[in-house]
Amino acid sequence: MADLSVVQLGQIPYAEALELQLRVRAARQADDIPDTLLLLEHPPVYTRGKRTEAHDLPMGEDWYRTQGIEVHDVDRGGRVTYHGPGQLVGYPIMRISDVIDYVRTMERAVIAALGDEGIAACVREGLTGIWVGERKIGSIGVHVSKGVTTHGFAVNVDNDLQPFEWIVPCGIDGVRMTSVVSETGRAADAMSCFRKRMAYRFADAYGMRQRIASLERVLAPATVFA
Repeated sequence: MADLSVVQLGQIPYAEALELQLRVRAARQADDIPDTLLLLEHPPVYTRGKRTEAHDLPMGEDWYRTQGIEVHDVDRGGRVTYHGPGQLVGYPIMRISDVIDYVRTMERAVIAALGDEGIAACVREGLTGIWVGERKIGSIGVHVSKGVTTHGFAVNVDNDLQPFEWIVPCGIDGVRMTSVVSETGRAADAMSCFRKRMAYRFADAYGMRQRIASLERVLAPATVFA
């Protein structure tokens, strides 16, 4: 069974996390490190995928920035989404051969972790992301370069859902968003519990063994994985 290094990073600015993904991706492309999952949160930010259209951010960038929300263009698939404190973001840096299978497995992992919380989540035909009935609880968007992934998934755990109301999330008009806390009513330690469930379910879905690692260890493979 292959190892999956799981790195818990806390809250990190989006630009910093993007640069970190590229560093870890380069190490994975060189086969210096095993597959790695970065788990973290972001300060408020909208990210625009390659298919984003102008009307997806109807208020205009300047208005969003006055609300304290950054706007970043990214190379993942999909359209615009929101990240903020209380939302669990996962960036798997993994070598893959089949993008569709990779995404479907990720969907199953998120659904399983939500199931552990007592939430019956699913995918909906023709729509992206993870849903609870007609409410969206998670988003997925990936990029693959030289067979190695970046970006990944985001699950609303205990975050402010209002910023989703100011955009067309994932290009879906009229979508309602929800969160783990909204669905369960359990706020105490919601993020701590779900982060552990997500790491376990992600590794399990890909048939891997999770190995908790520090960022320093991941970025110093010569002394750790030799």
